[in-house]
Amino acid sequence: MRLRNYNPMKRYSVSKSLGFVLLFFAPTLISGIIKSSRFTPVLPTVTYYLPNDICATARNVFVNQLYDSTHLAAFGLQKNVLEMAMRGFNELAKRGKINRDSILTIVDFSRSSSEKRMYVIDLKNTQLLFNTRVAHGKNSGMEYARSFSNVVASNKSSLGFYVTQSTYRGDNGYSLRLKGMEKNINDKALKRSIVIHGASYANDRFLNEKGMLGRSYGCPAIPTTEHKAIIDAIKDGSCLFIYSPDKKYLKFSTVLNG
Repeated sequence: MRLRNYNPMKRYSVSKSLGFVLLFFAPTLISGIIKSSRFTPVLPTVTYYLPNDICATARNVFVNQLYDSTHLAAFGLQKNVLEMAMRGFNELAKRGKINRDSILTIVDFSRSSSEKRMYVIDLKNTQLLFNTRVAHGKNSGMEYARSFSNVVASNKSSLGFYVTQSTYRGDNGYSLRLKGMEKNINDKALKRSIVIHGASYANDRFLNEKGMLGRSYGCPAIPTTEHKAIIDAIKDGSCLFIYSPDKKYLKFSTVLNG
């Protein structure tokens, strides 16, 4: 389901949010100090994440307003998953790993494969761009993904935070490389050829016939009717978070616990 023209009832203005006061305050001071200088340094571009030193209240304000204005509850995403995704997004942005810092993609493997469990969120404009189906690895489970691995040829999905890479055309057509950002959790994604690609087993017709989506060799496969538009929206350096309430992952995540 494509939601690019989705118009939320309540839009969130970044410039008016308490959570972003600190983002604009420092550059303004610097600009005033150097105004008379013969040099014109390039100031940091505005990003749509929350700095680590911002107060907890401002963080909650941002996440709550993002969650409400994009109506994510109506699309089945729990607020705690968004909070976790934003925490990891912020950590990767702080490390300078994200090039496209206004796009966040969440895959929620706590949900059934019969549900639309991929969410592509435009943080700048507070819009849900896409909400669609996504398949998990065939050795991760049947209807639900329960088991995860970073091992080559395991045919399992890997949890955690990724940064999208370049596109290419391969056996599955137009596809998007993913770089796993978590050591011993998903950092072998490129070696395992874990990519986002379209698949005929990830669409409504297959679901209606089989009662659940088909499964991949570990890739987050999406419907072929949407895969090109989604890949183009998130390619080249945006953040992807694949979630499950897996105790091992939550304990050893090198991004969430970084």
